[in-house]
Amino acid sequence: MRRGVERLRREVADRLPLGPNGIVRGAEPITLDGDPARAVLVVHGFGDAPDSLQGLAAHLHRAGWTVRAPLLPGHGRTLDDFARSRADGWIAHARAAYAALRATHPHVAVVGLSMGGAIAAILAAESPPPALVLLAPYVAMPRHMRLAAALHPLVTLAAPWIVSRNPRSIRDPAARVASRGYGVVAPRLLPELATVVARARRALPRITSPTRVVASRLDNRVPAAAAAAAFARLGAATKELVWLEESGHVITVDVEKARVFDLVGEWIERA
Repeated sequence: MRRGVERLRREVADRLPLGPNGIVRGAEPITLDGDPARAVLVVHGFGDAPDSLQGLAAHLHRAGWTVRAPLLPGHGRTLDDFARSRADGWIAHARAAYAALRATHPHVAVVGLSMGGAIAAILAAESPPPALVLLAPYVAMPRHMRLAAALHPLVTLAAPWIVSRNPRSIRDPAARVASRGYGVVAPRLLPELATVVARARRALPRITSPTRVVASRLDNRVPAAAAAAAFARLGAATKELVWLEESGHVITVDVEKARVFDLVGEWIERA
C-alpha cells in the first residue's frame, strides 16, 4: 500500500508542479481590476483551483467587472496541504475575500462553482449580494459519499487516498487534460465536504438575492434531481434554473462554457 501511495504522490506532483511560491503553476488566485464600482467574487470547487474559472473571469473582466477568484486553503498546493485543510478554513477564506471586495466596491455579485457554489450560498445567506449565480452547486452528497464520510477512519486504513478523477466530470478532452484539479481525495476530507454541504443546504431557504442556478443534465457529481431539489429550496423570490444538455460537472471549462459565461454575465448585469 505504501508504495502505491508514494506512486500516486509522484504522479500528482509530476502533473501539478509547484511554482516558487508553493502554489501549483497556473493555479494561482485570479485578480483582475476593472470598474471600481462593481466587482464579482468567484469561488472554485473542492480539490480544484481558480484555473477552472479563468475563462469566466476573463469574460466578466472584459465586460468591465473587477474579478476576484481566491485560492481556497489547501487547494492548488501539495497533497499534504490539501489533506490538512478544513471546511471552516475554506469558508472563512471566501468570506474574507467577499468582505474585502465589499469594503472597496459598492456592488459585489457572487458566483460559485460546485463546492464553491455551496460556499457562495452560505455567504449569500449571511450577507446578501445583489446577484448570485450557482454553477453546478454541490449541495447534496450521494449516499455512498455520505457513508464514506461517516466511516472515513476505516476507509483511510484501506486507502489513504482515493482516486476521484472521472472523465465524465469534464467531457471536453482538451479541458480535461488541462485541469489542475487533484483528481484524488483523502477520506478525512469527505466529512469536511459534508460539513460545507450541510451548511449550504441550511442556507438555501435564507437566500434572498436574485439567484440563477446553472446545472447540467449529464452532471456526474450532482444528479439533475438533486440540482432541481436544491433550486426548490432556494428562498429567493427571483430565481431561475437553467439546464445544460452536453456538459459534465465542471461546466466553466466544458463544451458549453461559452453559454455558461453568457448566463453568468447576463444575470449579474441585471442587478
